[in-house]
Amino acid sequence: MSKDHNYYVYILTNYNKTVLYTGMTNDLVRRLKEHETDAEGAQKSFAGKYKCIYLVFWQRFQYVWHAIESEKEIKLFKRDKKEALINDFNPTWTFLNEEIQEE
Repeated sequence: MSKDHNYYVYILTNYNKTVLYTGMTNDLVRRLKEHETDAEGAQKSFAGKYKCIYLVFWQRFQYVWHAIESEKEIKLFKRDKKEALINDFNPTWTFLNEEIQEE
């Protein structure tokens, strides 16, 4: 039997919105902080190297396998399909980091 948790698939972008990064986590606030720390420091990850620290899309899932399936699917999308997904969720591409921190 599966445990009931929160899992998130998210898309980050850089300040100029030229790069997109898709990820999955069980703690979105913590993961955003990790991306910011990497971008400011070692830049060991793709997101850190390209300063993808701005949240523009997220989805919550109850089960980890649903989140993993969604992440894999989104990672296969071409940029225009990722943009359409973001546009449906967040038409102005507002950076949602502060909204997530407040929840």
